[in-house]
Amino acid sequence: MRCTIILMFLIAVAAFAADKYTGPVPPKPDIPYLLHASNLIETEVADAREEGKNDDKFVISGSSSSARTPLAEPIFIIDARQLAPENFELYRLEVKGDKREVTLGSSRRGSRPLHLAVRQLGGHLYRVEADQPLENGEYVLSPNGDNRAFCFEIY
Repeated sequence: MRCTIILMFLIAVAAFAADKYTGPVPPKPDIPYLLHASNLIETEVADAREEGKNDDKFVISGSSSSARTPLAEPIFIIDARQLAPENFELYRLEVKGDKREVTLGSSRRGSRPLHLAVRQLGGHLYRVEADQPLENGEYVLSPNGDNRAFCFEIY
């Protein structure tokens, strides 16, 4: 019995030690970076403008993001100093002319946030990833209640 407990403890310690993050670290704090193997790609940082009667529509200038990934389930690494990654929300953007927009809300036409998985890697370092496959298109990762937008495109 005692040997079983010791063995289980050693397995747990080994599993915990194996999870230590050894990948690239973002050069700037509070900006999500797309993880591509051992490379980091900075997301496009923008401010979403509120439009609409109920302040439920947010618009971002430009028809496409400079940050692009072929991955249907993108992974982000962030050195979170002032942002709380657990409060991030992910939305698909609609491209309309030279702008991208999303309408939030509880109505049928309003977008709901897509599923994210957030894991602390150690200290201020976090891994945020889409928890479902995403279609090609424009997306925004944004802290809840904040107009900061971190945009990217899946192609």
